[in-house]
Amino acid sequence: MEKVLFCWSGGKDSAMALYELQKSRKYEVISLLTTITEGHDRVSLHGVRRALVRKQTQSLGLPLEEVFIPQDCPNQEYESRMRAALARFRGASVSRVAFGDIFLEEVRRYREDNLSRLDMKGLFPLWGRDTAELIPSFIASGFQAVTTCVDAKVLDDGFVGRILNREFLASLPASVDPAGENGEFHSFVFNGPIFQEGINYDLGDKVRRDSLHFCDLLPV
Repeated sequence: MEKVLFCWSGGKDSAMALYELQKSRKYEVISLLTTITEGHDRVSLHGVRRALVRKQTQSLGLPLEEVFIPQDCPNQEYESRMRAALARFRGASVSRVAFGDIFLEEVRRYREDNLSRLDMKGLFPLWGRDTAELIPSFIASGFQAVTTCVDAKVLDDGFVGRILNREFLASLPASVDPAGENGEFHSFVFNGPIFQEGINYDLGDKVRRDSLHFCDLLPV
């Protein structure tokens, strides 16, 4: 099987993409890679505590490569730190990096352009899937997730800290993508078929920072 590095956010798209890769039996995921914001000690953008992501990876039985980036990280600095991390895997003969992207062409192009500079290629297990079908399939497969961050421009704070289930999907405005692919919401997956055991957490405070509503998840 071909060895693959997986860019892991801890959310629904990452979990579903990893699930698809494992079912294919064509690839061996040798490590997960996550960006952590320095000072906050949380997954960048999703706002999930580093300790919870570590619990995820322990339950997945996979090692975790952490890339630390500064707060308000300039894109040039982000790319430099990611390039250094990826280069270590390229030096170990890993030439593919997997992502959970679904349909944003500019995001895929950005990833592929950066990877090509290291003679690496992207792998997109969910690419082109209908998001109206994908998330119900995610739920039906036994995954469980909670929303950790929502875009305040399109969703109010009543949507953050909620379980991602059929009731949640039914309550979304028609303009919001069911998978949140445009950044409408992000999540933390705490159970499912790829995990050896569920990850326990408590809901913490809700806060608004700039244009985002966050719900803190507390490790148990």
